[in-house]
Amino acid sequence: MLEIHPSYPALASLVEKYPAHRGSLFQTYNDILLAQQWRDVQVIDLGDCRRGALRGKRPKTATDPESLLDVIPCSLAESITLAWYRQLYLAVVSDDSSIVYYKLSPGIVKPSI
Repeated sequence: MLEIHPSYPALASLVEKYPAHRGSLFQTYNDILLAQQWRDVQVIDLGDCRRGALRGKRPKTATDPESLLDVIPCSLAESITLAWYRQLYLAVVSDDSSIVYYKLSPGIVKPSI
């Protein structure tokens, strides 16, 4: 039933290309766009990873041209690798539709206070 949702046209090409990841991509896209209110959200194809990802700006940084962030949606059952990107946000989607975001980068990174 994703096909009748208003956000489907933006995701259609990657949902059809990577059907195994359609649910997490769909849920993350709608969460980032509608609930988190990110700006300039783009759907990008990570061909080497065989999945779609999202790129956009959080509301507080929307005017900063350097503030583009990448989010790779995945399910709780998937394995991931940092070889996909140097720094990324991972959106982990569970079966109950909850989403948790993690900022990943190589090495140990001190959290901001």
